[in-house]
Amino acid sequence: MKNRFLIQTVSIFCISLGYATAQTGTLAVTPPMGWSTWNHFHHDISDALVRAQADALVSSGMRDAGYVYVNIDGGWEGYRDASGVLHPNPNFPDMRALGDYIHSKGLKFGLYTGPGPTTCAGAPASYGHEAQDAKMFASWGVDYLKYDLCSFRGIMQRESNGDLQKSDAIMKAAYQTMHQDLLATGRPIVFSMCQYGWGKVWEWGPEVGGNLWRTTGDISDNYGRMTSIGFREAGLSRYAGPGHWNDPDILEVGNGGMTPDEERTHFTLWAILAAPLIAGNDLTQMSAVTRSILMNKEVIAIDQDPLGKQGDRAHATGPLEVWTKPLQGGAMAVALFNRSSEPASMTLELASIGWQGQATVRDVWNHTDLGIVNDHSTVIVPRHGVVLLRLSKPGQ
Repeated sequence: MKNRFLIQTVSIFCISLGYATAQTGTLAVTPPMGWSTWNHFHHDISDALVRAQADALVSSGMRDAGYVYVNIDGGWEGYRDASGVLHPNPNFPDMRALGDYIHSKGLKFGLYTGPGPTTCAGAPASYGHEAQDAKMFASWGVDYLKYDLCSFRGIMQRESNGDLQKSDAIMKAAYQTMHQDLLATGRPIVFSMCQYGWGKVWEWGPEVGGNLWRTTGDISDNYGRMTSIGFREAGLSRYAGPGHWNDPDILEVGNGGMTPDEERTHFTLWAILAAPLIAGNDLTQMSAVTRSILMNKEVIAIDQDPLGKQGDRAHATGPLEVWTKPLQGGAMAVALFNRSSEPASMTLELASIGWQGQATVRDVWNHTDLGIVNDHSTVIVPRHGVVLLRLSKPGQ
């Protein structure tokens, strides 16, 4: 009898897992694009601010360029009452109404919580209330949930007694729990796992329902931190694909800490990585340069390419790096990065990136066709800058 019960339980789990795989496979088919409150506003947010940013997504043309998620990060939470209901703080008087407003603009609604008792800032999170919170989020019309490890690390440490393997298993189970509770709501909700790359999350993220997962610690608005995160993604390309993406964190473009060339490097690298493009600036105060970077449709097309392949480093010589990304139809994106403090001449040898025969070359940032290249092409790359090329076979 026990064995038969065990077999039935395993069968039910397998059927449930199959359903979960089928449902999550329809989400985040390309890397999610949108905007988040966190990088620019942190906890200084409100219903009015989010509505203004949603309006700006539309009026700027960013929504039509693909930026559709409006993600409220930490700072919305209030208190949990005696019935376990999590209430927003007074700056968010009606989350359902806010969700309806976002949806009325042709946008999608994202929210933030975590598996621990509290968020990183000490606000109530979802520990012990996962199913209750998931149902409430679904009732508000949430389309995207960022799930931040934060205080759950204390539970992992306490319950594992220092056993790293057990600690990782506890963490995986926590993410699996919320994934199943999101599925149970019947509402398609993109599941964004924020746990900073612990336990090589890229190897198991899809198993627990992740549509994207953070691979590193937090980004900062400076060239050094941005590049240390972005270039560290080398070697992870095989773990990404439609429905499950490596996430090197929210974009810092437009926040003022980097030069335009450095920001173009930032945006190019994220596009080559097939990373989520989640803007993190004040959309109501964008300069023309910021708009030109965030809304370069040719760069966005590389990130969103239907083939769903993450790019990787082809080769590097000191601070000069060449990265490639396969594109649909046999095309290829090639990024020549100059990480040095002076402009540099860089020569792209087609053979060195595995390209056979001639290539029709387009300079993506300058929107110019460079003609047909037989074997190599030399360009000048600015300090901390990039030249992004799109290669295709002549006649295609």
